[in-house]
Amino acid sequence: MFARQIFRSFQPSRQSFRKYSSEAPKKRSLAPLYISVGIVGLAIGVYRYTQQTSATANEQKELEKVFTGGEQGWVDLKLRAIEDLSSNTKRFRFEFPDEDMISGLNVASALLTKFKPSTSDKPVVRPYTPVSDEDQPGYLDLVVKRYPNGPMSEHLHSMNVGQRLDFKGPLPKYPWEPNKHKHITLIAGGTGITPMYQLLRSIFKNPEDKTKVTLVFGNVTENDILLKKELQELENTYPQRFKAFYVLDKPPKEWTGGSGYITKELLKIVLPEPKEDNIKIFVCGPPGMYKAISGTKVSPKDQGELNGILKELGYDKDQVYKF
Repeated sequence: MFARQIFRSFQPSRQSFRKYSSEAPKKRSLAPLYISVGIVGLAIGVYRYTQQTSATANEQKELEKVFTGGEQGWVDLKLRAIEDLSSNTKRFRFEFPDEDMISGLNVASALLTKFKPSTSDKPVVRPYTPVSDEDQPGYLDLVVKRYPNGPMSEHLHSMNVGQRLDFKGPLPKYPWEPNKHKHITLIAGGTGITPMYQLLRSIFKNPEDKTKVTLVFGNVTENDILLKKELQELENTYPQRFKAFYVLDKPPKEWTGGSGYITKELLKIVLPEPKEDNIKIFVCGPPGMYKAISGTKVSPKDQGELNGILKELGYDKDQVYKF
């Protein structure tokens, strides 16, 4: 029965089957088959090696950093483009030596900038936090507000495309990790938004980071609100996790946000309670804002004592970080 089933399965070739059944089958060499298999295997091996080598080379190239810290010293970068953001604020794009290089910054960290005025033997050095992504190849962006008698901001605003500026870093700030805190609050004034935006980018570009964020951002006028488009996009994309509150010293008539300065009453409403578990408050702005909100820091390595509104509201020193 089993033989009949096998026979029926070969019905389309019955005549050929009779012929082969009456003739002794010729022995066929397996050498060509082995050779073919060997060639295919070799080709696959070469392909895989090439792909792995290429991937490794690309990975190494992607990891090449402009700023490595330590004893590296100053790196001069050429100004590629300038964009006016407001009457006194510009975005400056500086290009890297190679278009495939990345900055080398992490979150949160900053860079030092330096130039030597023609009227002084002492160079001017100021820290800035780039607003471009740390993994952005080819360039970095600084957003700088021009302050009267501010030597570095005035120098930057006087620069032309093609001129160069010295940079050094990175300068490590707050060591951020995904989900390090359940809820963070960012209290910023003016260009103090730049390190806050660095944190925001890192949190919301990482699908594994579920941190909730509240931003309180003070400015003089509505036109002074830096990165407003980017902030609104984040708020619209993550409405359950990111909320921004804007305060203006000189609001227009149709303004619906806060007026005047960032007050104790406002912070009491929008901040998480001091007793909440695993929260952090970050502060960055002009000296007057530090003094009123959190107290000033002694140095980059010394946060100083917690004072001001945050202390009055019951927060402790470990819950606050001053950029």
